[in-house]
Amino acid sequence: MPNPRLTGLGSVLFCGLTMLVLGLLTEALFGASQTVYGVLFPPVCALTALWVREGDLLVAPVVVPIAFAVGLVPLADEGGGGTGDRLMGMVTGLATQAGWLYGGTLVAGLIVLVRRTRRVRAANRRTARNRPARP
Repeated sequence: MPNPRLTGLGSVLFCGLTMLVLGLLTEALFGASQTVYGVLFPPVCALTALWVREGDLLVAPVVVPIAFAVGLVPLADEGGGGTGDRLMGMVTGLATQAGWLYGGTLVAGLIVLVRRTRRVRAANRRTARNRPARP
């Protein structure tokens, strides 16, 4: 499995573009099934949280809901094709798929929390090991 380290901007691009491509593929292959799109969202969240650099960890939980909305654009109900219809489709999609949205964001948040905790503990161990012994 590849182990890239994405910067904050790289994770924004990775997550956003991946969700947009998945939204387009879902529309083409499954007839704009928002459930299929929702099922594909948590794995992308996990990859984003795993691949972001240590210094940019807090970006992942912020970026994934935005990427969800970006990928939902092709799936939004067009109705008459106007901007208002697309906007209403987006609002409806976000409301009906909120479980997937919150679940994916929670996955990213938990992974980031575990990674950050491990990083802080490792830094504390290094500091304790390098501290001179008291006489």
